[in-house]
Amino acid sequence: MRFCVLSSGSKANSTLVECGETRVLIDCGLSARTMEQRLSARGIDPSSIEGIVITHEHFDHIKGVERFSKRHQVPVYTNAAARKFIKGAYALERFETGVPFEIGELQISPVSIVHDAGDPVGFVIRGAGLKFGHFTDLGKVTPLVREAVAGCHSLVLESNHDPDMLWGCSYPWELKQRISSSHGHLSNASAGELLAEICHNELHQIVLGHISENSNTPEIARQTAQRFLEGAAVSIHCGSVYEPLPLLAVAA
Repeated sequence: MRFCVLSSGSKANSTLVECGETRVLIDCGLSARTMEQRLSARGIDPSSIEGIVITHEHFDHIKGVERFSKRHQVPVYTNAAARKFIKGAYALERFETGVPFEIGELQISPVSIVHDAGDPVGFVIRGAGLKFGHFTDLGKVTPLVREAVAGCHSLVLESNHDPDMLWGCSYPWELKQRISSSHGHLSNASAGELLAEICHNELHQIVLGHISENSNTPEIARQTAQRFLEGAAVSIHCGSVYEPLPLLAVAA
């Protein structure tokens, strides 16, 4: 199993996950053309994507989904809440939050999270005996999330903001309140606390996602995670909206 964070941040979000011959996208917040370019840059034929699974309906997660889906005849998988916002896809498939489903060689479990959207989810994806977690756009770590990410071999986790930078930045007061609320975005320290709880010897790859450009930096996010992990033998990467990360292996 391998994965690639193609874009992560407030502008656009998308992650590729593959196992054997099966390739899926988590969200499609890039334009169809940019998505094609980033996949091709990593040696992935856009027409090889078998499905797009949607976390929630915010524009930075679904901007390019309809055009990319139609252009490459890729079905889009959503729950009922997100489905209302996607009208022109090649095909729409429905999943129920909390109920696992399969696409090819992947078993995908949509896990309920807390965010200011209709019915937002994170995903746990299993294949070839491996477990991958993808949890961004969540305001707090719930017991359900903590249970879901336990035992992951690789994990994409939101590390959105540094609280001091958030309260000192130029955002309007209302936006600062939204981001810091339990329905907003996860702080570096909250992400670090979760990582410290669930870190184990077979967790090899962590990608810190949805890093704010105004109230955080990749360096601060990484340093915070490293402090909580206390020298654990795990690779820490930072997602970006400007370029895709390398393809990373999910391995035990």
